[in-house]
Amino acid sequence: MIDLNHGSGVHYTTSRPTPDITTALSDVIDIGLGARQRSERPRRYVSSSGLGRACMRQIQYDYLAVPKDEGQDFAPKTLRIFEAGHRGEEMVASWMRLAGFDLRTERDDGRQFGFTVLGGRFKGHIDGCIVSGPVAMSYPALWETKALGVSSWKDTVKRGVVVSKPVYAAQIALYQAYLDLPNPALFTALNRDTMEIYAELVPFDVVLAQQMSDRAVAVVQASDAQEVLPREVAEPTSVVCKGGMAAGHWHPPCAWAQRCWRAKS
Repeated sequence: MIDLNHGSGVHYTTSRPTPDITTALSDVIDIGLGARQRSERPRRYVSSSGLGRACMRQIQYDYLAVPKDEGQDFAPKTLRIFEAGHRGEEMVASWMRLAGFDLRTERDDGRQFGFTVLGGRFKGHIDGCIVSGPVAMSYPALWETKALGVSSWKDTVKRGVVVSKPVYAAQIALYQAYLDLPNPALFTALNRDTMEIYAELVPFDVVLAQQMSDRAVAVVQASDAQEVLPREVAEPTSVVCKGGMAAGHWHPPCAWAQRCWRAKS
């Protein structure tokens, strides 16, 4: 430290070490993210965003807002990734409007477009509807977009959304069915690392839409009857439970795996 009063005879002590600013800042942000997550009310409906998952019991646990296994709430890093993805979707929407697309993403009251059936127990909310635009395609069209990490993005480009991301494909088919948008949907994916955009027209798969709708009905009916739906797999070591790749598809770890396998059936 510079002694600007070097003639005063005052002796300065060594300053105390301060915590690493990166750690300190990350810690307080994580606390805030965690508090926000805990304050959110759990969904009490079957969401179209999860119906394409492999295991019906996992979908049922989610619908019933069954408490997750200890330590299975989303980590702060994951919450940041989710928020980055949401911001990425907003950016792509703004870029499309700049390009001349008439893209509608919310109603006059500020809420998303979507559908509600089964007395509010099965819902879905779309990213948007494209009414017109400068690209040769059929209008109006459903618009669904995701912001993906580089490896996930590359796999989507290589194999297409239906094969690479069956959960997204299920969403798209349901939205096309319930919002009466049978034209091919425009799916876009933003590479979060490079800001590249991948686009794909996804034809309406009426069979897939019916299968996913039937799944939602099965979840609601079984839950009303207090029946537990079957597991997708026979062993807790399966990637469906523990997470991992299987048959070219990524399965995130099930948040209810311990509870599920403690059950008798």
